[in-house]
Formats: sequence, C-alpha cells, structure tokens
Amino acid sequence: MEINQSEWTVENSAALYGVDLWGTEYFSINKEGNIDVRLPTSNEKIDLYKLTLDLQERGIRTPLLVRFPGLIRERVQLISSCFNNSISEYGYKGKYTGVFPIKVNQQRHLVEEIVEFGKFSRLGLECGSKPELLVALAYLDTPGAYIICNGFKDQEYIETALLSQKLGRNTIVVVDRAVELDLILAASRKLQIRPRIGFRVKLHAQATGKWNESSGAKSKFGLTPTEMVSGIRKLQEADLIDTLELVHFHVGSQISSIQSIKLSIKEGARYYTELHGLGAKPSIIDVGGGLGIDYDGSSGKSDSSTNYSEQEYANDVVSIIQSICDEKKVPHPDIISESGRSLVAHSSVLIFDVLGINDVSRKSIYHDFSDKDTRLVLDLYDLWQNLKRDSVNEHYNDLLEIKRDIQQLFAYGVLSLEQRAKADDLYWACASKLCDLARNNDEAGDIYWELEKELCDTYFCNFSVFQSLPDSWAVGQIFPVAPIHRLNERPSRRATLADLTCDSDGKLDCFIDTDTEETQKYLEVHELKSDEPYLLGVFLAGAYQETLGDLHNLFGDTDAVHITLGNDGYAVEHFVQGDSVREVLSYVQYSKSEMLERIRKGSESSIQKGTLSRADARLLLKVYEEGLDGYTYLEQEE
Repeated sequence: MEINQSEWTVENSAALYGVDLWGTEYFSINKEGNIDVRLPTSNEKIDLYKLTLDLQERGIRTPLLVRFPGLIRERVQLISSCFNNSISEYGYKGKYTGVFPIKVNQQRHLVEEIVEFGKFSRLGLECGSKPELLVALAYLDTPGAYIICNGFKDQEYIETALLSQKLGRNTIVVVDRAVELDLILAASRKLQIRPRIGFRVKLHAQATGKWNESSGAKSKFGLTPTEMVSGIRKLQEADLIDTLELVHFHVGSQISSIQSIKLSIKEGARYYTELHGLGAKPSIIDVGGGLGIDYDGSSGKSDSSTNYSEQEYANDVVSIIQSICDEKKVPHPDIISESGRSLVAHSSVLIFDVLGINDVSRKSIYHDFSDKDTRLVLDLYDLWQNLKRDSVNEHYNDLLEIKRDIQQLFAYGVLSLEQRAKADDLYWACASKLCDLARNNDEAGDIYWELEKELCDTYFCNFSVFQSLPDSWAVGQIFPVAPIHRLNERPSRRATLADLTCDSDGKLDCFIDTDTEETQKYLEVHELKSDEPYLLGVFLAGAYQETLGDLHNLFGDTDAVHITLGNDGYAVEHFVQGDSVREVLSYVQYSKSEMLERIRKGSESSIQKGTLSRADARLLLKVYEEGLDGYTYLEQEE
C-alpha cells in the first residue's frame, strides 16, 4: 500500500534506499531529510547536503568526490580489533597485522592517511608493481610494518625490494610465479643480501562472484604443489631455506559467502603446515584479500553483498589456522590480511547534480483531435477515453498492437510526421493511464511492471560512469545510490540515471529493491524543482574506482575534497582540483599552445575572407582558451 506524501517519514526513505542496511553505522538520515555522515567512536556527524552547498560556495564544483578520512580510521581500528578479539578469545599464539593493497586506491593523500591511521597496529602496504613498491618505500616508515611485494617482477623490482632492507624496511618478496625464485636468488647473490621470501599458493578452492578467476587452479598467480616442492629444493641447495618466511594465498575480491573463505583458509593452512614438513620454517600466513562489504544491503544474497561480519571473518581465519596448526603440531603463525576494499570503500561519496529529465509519461494529451485525423489515431484516442480497471489485460494487448502499427505505418510512409506525433502523444498517455489502473491490481501485476519499465524517466546527471564508477559499467557492480536531501518527502518518480557521455552504456540502471532484495532497473527519485539543485550520492565508492576510471569522451577526474570531522564542525583537509580540459587533452598528446595556434591561424584566414571580425576573433580565442582551462564537466553559471 502506497504511503501518502503527508505521511512520508525519513524512516520510510531509509527503508526505501536501504540506508540502514548498507550505511551500517556511518550513514543515516537526519530529521531535515538529509543524509548524515557519522563517526561511530566519537559520534561526530555532518550533514552531507549542507556540506555540498558550502563547498560549492567555496568554488568547489560538482561532480564532486568527498572523502572522509575519519571513516578510514574507523575501519582500520575495526578490523584490527576484530582480529585481536579473536586471538584473545581463542588463545592464539601468533599476532595479527594488516597490509593495505595500494592498487585499491593509489591516491597520495589516502595512502598517507591510511599509513598514519595504521601506525598503532603496524599496518603495512602491499605492492603489485614496481611503481607501487616505490610509493611504499617513500611513504611507509612505520617501524615493523610489512611491505608485501606481489605481482609480476623483473630484476629491477626485485633488487629494489632487497635493497630496501638496508633502509630498515620490513620487505618480503612473494614468489607469484616459479621463474621469480631464480631472479630472487640471482639478485641476492649479486647484492649480497639475504632475501625475505614468500610463496604464493595456487589454491584449488575457488570463490564465487565477479572476481572468482583470481583464485582456483587456473588463476594467473600462484605456485602449484610441484613448483613449491621444487622451490624448497632450490632454497635448500642455496642454503637459504630459512629465508622462506611467508605463505600467501588469495581467494578473490569481495567474497560474498563465508563458506568460500573458510575453504580457502583450510587449504592455505594445509600448505603452510606441509611446508614445515618439508623442512621450511615459515612463520607468517598472508590470507590475502576477500573481506567484502555489503554494497546493497542484501546480506549475501548477491555478489555485491556479504553474509558475514568483520568479526565472523576474523574468527574463522584465526580458528581454522589454529586448528590445523595444532593438529600438525606446527607453531601458530603471525597472520597478515590484505583487506583493502573493506578499509577504504566507505570513505568516499560521489556527489553529482541532475541536469534535466526525459519524461515520457503523460497525465494529459498535448494535441487536439478531429475527424481529419487518421483512423489509427482516432482508435487510439477512443482507447485513451475508455480505459477501465477491469479490462487492463485487454487494453494492454490493444495498446501493444497499435504501437506496432504506428511504427510500421510510419516506416512505410502511410503515417505523416504530424500524425505520428499525435499517435505517440496518445500512446504514452494511454500507457501512463493504464499503468495507474494496473497498480495494486492483482490480475495485472506483470503488466504494471512492464509499463513501469517503459515509462521510467531518464534523469540526465553531471558525471561520467566510466571515469568515476567504472566497475558499475565493467562488471555490473551495484553501488548504493540515493538523493542526499529531500528524504522527508515521498519520491514520486522512477528513473534511470544517464551520465554526460555519448555512450549508451553511460548510465546507472541497476539498483537494489529493498523489498525483494533483488535488483530493479530504476531508482525512486523526486520531482525536479526549478529553483533548487537535485543532488544524488553514490556511496561506498572508495575502492578501485578512481584509479580504474578512464577518459571516455575526455571527462577527467572530478574535484575531490578530504573532510575531517571534529567537535567544532568540519574542516577541508585537502582539496584536489579536478582535471582541466587542457590536462585531459595532454594525456592524449594534444598541446594547448599548438591548438591555440591552429585556432589563431584559422581566425586570421577568416578575417582575410571577411567572414570574421577582429573583435569576434579576439572573443573566440578568449573563449577557446578559457575552455581549455575549464572543468571537463558541466559548470553552473555564476
């Protein structure tokens, strides 16, 4: 049963958009109908809508990425405390420390913040490439914090990692492919530095979900049992068996089911104890990533969700490793996890404004009709006048037939453009009226949803899916999306969200239905007001999206701000200006000076031909240069 506008509450909005589900303790709706961001440990909060308006007054533009470092601090503390709770409860003899995979978000300010917030627990960094290793060496100076070197490695990468030990860095080079062990041994001999080595295990266990191919027998990285046995022999022959300190495995990213995690931990722990049986003495297990977050609030019923908590994850990791090590009488290892997504996803919100609407629904008809109109148009007009609730199925079938006839007759040249316009007007009016008649009609439920899908609005939004939310397009990742204000009003429209790009895939059209916990093709939205911006937020966008973004239609990075919360309100800690048109063009080898020179030469030619005045040429050059230095997104008039 629908709730009237006068009866709508913020609690209804919280349920509709799932804020209480995916927002956990960090996002809620305040009495004014705006979304609050909150730090649970200090109970400090900020109104996201008021913050956005305030930032716009400072000249910071939408689309806008707002980062909340305080939420990273909360997540670092949460995951560390979960593992420490488990270690204490089970009497586990090893220690826990985390590492943050730089690939999850390589932005410098974020890396600096996560290193600072993780000093209390010796949080380290994981590198998947040589450039990321160079970042880690420069920015991680926490005593005892690990630098874990994964990914494809060449001699320079390995030598840099070995030399970092002389800087006092706690660097372990993981053998992801068998050939890398020979490179490590050669670099060790050349530099006269004893390496610190890890073996990555290629698990048989394979997770389900979007990233399941990063695990299993056919995964890109990891050593087979044969390769591990061969590697142990090489280390023994080189008298370096004691340099094997770590066993690493990875079940995948965003694992929705705790059962998949349990299987991988069991198999990985078996490899750890068996390596002890072969004479190696590793003392660390790196369980990799996989700790997911609940993007859609469905509690593990989709790939974008999880059916476990952070504490349950830690309990299972600790208890399974302990049980298998005790069974084999092997000392409990220290545990490392690489939970990047869980650490930073909550910290970023993408905010953008709605620019306009494509509305196909009709409450009334726009044209006048007479006997001069074609029989098809008059039949459609008669249908519109006589639609009845008890004949929805019959009317719907008639409407589909007439729609087909409209398209065919126009294609054959029988229907004029004017008559086609009248037919279209009537078709959408009939569909809108029929949809209302089918609503809450038990005999017409399927028809109602088909019409709802067809009548759904398109809201044109000031952002690029490809730049800011690439996983939404590439792998169908569902992100929580909601208006950041007007949540004390009942949304009266349904819409898909189209971005600024000219690509038909540049849209958000998959949202969580909190009633069924399935997906739906539209988002409930409010009527646009001419005197007020309508602002939407995409939440949990802090993992992977920024670095993966691409320059489709040459839309660049958005403006970004780091907001810290305190007792006296908030402060803009960092402002990172979004890309200018000039900067984006330089990425694809266009030069500002060359482009200006080409326009200048074209202007001179037009002046000589008499088609362009000198004043207009001067204005053209001024506007062109300002455009090169402007924002790649649409900007509001001053």
